[in-house]
Amino acid sequence: MRWMWIDSIIAFEPKARMVAIKNVSLAEEHLHQHFAAEGSLPAQPLMPNSLILEGMAQTAGILVGSVNDFREKVVLAKVASATIDADVGPGQTIRYDARIERMDAMGAATVGTVSRFDHISNAWTDIGTIEMMFSHLDQNMQGMEFPEENFVFGENFKTILRNAGFPR
Repeated sequence: MRWMWIDSIIAFEPKARMVAIKNVSLAEEHLHQHFAAEGSLPAQPLMPNSLILEGMAQTAGILVGSVNDFREKVVLAKVASATIDADVGPGQTIRYDARIERMDAMGAATVGTVSRFDHISNAWTDIGTIEMMFSHLDQNMQGMEFPEENFVFGENFKTILRNAGFPR
């Protein structure tokens, strides 16, 4: 596993909005530990909320990085607020809808909605909101040396971007 918490970008409005999805599968190792069967209680495999936050961070981070054609090293600086009101289990799909609220040379503020698609009921339900701040590492850590390659937007992200039709 390469720590990718989005599978595909399904909508993109340059400098404004990005929507990505994550299909949750029982084949994912982390589900078996969260929560494993214990005593007489059956297993309750659920997507950990921390990984749902990471999926939004990846979605919003790609959006922020795309504003300057991925020339900046964009890193998550702060989760300003996060509310997730329902669980996500195997066989469901998570949709991350990220929007840029503020953007400047130092970084960006984003707000996003997390939704869950239940294939049995055939319906999307909003289950949370997440506000995040991102920093342009090169601008905010001037004088420090960083690798020339953009370690934030590595090969795995490039694959997702190519599959979504980005030119990079």
